[in-house]
Amino acid sequence: MASILIAKTAAELTPLELLLPMANRHGLIAGATGTGKTVTLQSMAEQFSLAGIPIFMADIKGDLAGLSQPGGGNSKVSDRVSLLGLTDHTPSAFPVVYWDLFGEQGHPLRTTISDMGPLILARLLNLNETQTGVLTLVFKVADDQGLLLLDLKDLRAMLQEVGDNAEQFTTEYGNISAASIGAIQRGLLTLEQQGAESFFGEPALNLDDMIQTDTTGRGVVNILAADKLMQSPKLYATFLLWLLAELFEQLPEVGDLHKPKMVFFFDEAHLLFEDAPKALLEKIEQVVRLIRSKGIGIYFVTQNPIDIPDRVLGQLGNRVQHALRAFTPRDQKAVKAAAQTFRANPDIDVEQVIGELAVGEALVSFLEEKGTPAMVTRGLVAPPRSRLGVVTPEERQRVIRASLIAGHYEKEIDRESAYERLKGRVTKQSSRVDASDDRAWGATIAASVKKETEKTTRSGNNTRSGYQRQTVGEAMVKSAARTVGTQLGRQVIRGIFGSIFGGGRR
Repeated sequence: MASILIAKTAAELTPLELLLPMANRHGLIAGATGTGKTVTLQSMAEQFSLAGIPIFMADIKGDLAGLSQPGGGNSKVSDRVSLLGLTDHTPSAFPVVYWDLFGEQGHPLRTTISDMGPLILARLLNLNETQTGVLTLVFKVADDQGLLLLDLKDLRAMLQEVGDNAEQFTTEYGNISAASIGAIQRGLLTLEQQGAESFFGEPALNLDDMIQTDTTGRGVVNILAADKLMQSPKLYATFLLWLLAELFEQLPEVGDLHKPKMVFFFDEAHLLFEDAPKALLEKIEQVVRLIRSKGIGIYFVTQNPIDIPDRVLGQLGNRVQHALRAFTPRDQKAVKAAAQTFRANPDIDVEQVIGELAVGEALVSFLEEKGTPAMVTRGLVAPPRSRLGVVTPEERQRVIRASLIAGHYEKEIDRESAYERLKGRVTKQSSRVDASDDRAWGATIAASVKKETEKTTRSGNNTRSGYQRQTVGEAMVKSAARTVGTQLGRQVIRGIFGSIFGGGRR
């Protein structure tokens, strides 16, 4: 059965390998800050890529970007290679595609409001149950009216439409709270200030562009630049949840494969579960439980196993546990909980060893051939072949320009959607009102002309040739009547009247 090397024991140099048919049973990489989680993640990503499996990962600190460059010149890596006897370890660059929600450090990554859906969007906006119901109603109204919700301005326009016509929609869809509409609008404003406006729109992400291999058969490593994104933790967590949901909904059932179709690393995983409502937690649990049948393996990366809800943690069969430090009673509880999640090994006091592990050392337990967890083993993680650390802006740009999708997602599309349709509807209504106003103004002027004419006739103010002389007032009224038929004429008249009565703008 095919496998990838993750670590070796220090004494006997026994390989600790992850079986590829079990790799879609999900996993956990845990440990305190500075214990080696990021290096383990990078090393695992390389091994999956060499096995022809595409990867997605978020680069929180910018140091995973080095996967695109060959390693070398790092004495710690060289020492670990010698210690583990890795004879086939050569510095290598890996096929990388950089992504960025803001389009600054990678290809722009977008989705539409409709694809995001009301449930995930409600979590992003921190809506309560009532507000979430109103948002769901707005999506339903848009669907029924054939209005596309692609970007934030579409959703804002749709919210205004529903709010302005609440009485009309209440009978068919239910009560619509003006306060809820306002809360959602304020949430969208906050979201826009966080830079999320660039995330919603088209062209939307095509998942097939992520699930690729290069010409040599290595899986493409998709790296999301997340250093700026992490300034909005909820946006970061919600985006990754959306991506998981898209993979779950779009990919076909494939059953048990000899290797995963894709591996998804969810760094800072605790952000996904913080303050998540029950309905969302149930959805996450469902996705984690069922997505393996789509050939997707999810690996949560976090400081402590207790950051993951028990119902999700129980589905993570492949574990790499780095050191945990027990400085407080809560830390001691976390260490004990982490130790209890492993299959016991009579030769290891797991609870004690977790606090003694050095940097780059871990307790490892992977699923065996029949799906049972192996006994926990202490091992040294194999070092990466690519660069440890950041890339220069020039190196990043070269990788972006050489990508097969270069230029595709950079061309933003703004086709007709809810905003344009609703704006057009308002414009037509405004035109009808303008025409009605024009007719009213015309009637007024005509009446004034008639009155002025009768007055002049009665006064007998005629010339010898029978030509009726116009008064100044009559001439002005007739001139106004000739121009009143157009919108521009009406504006001119209103300007004149405003200046006469002192109401003009200064």
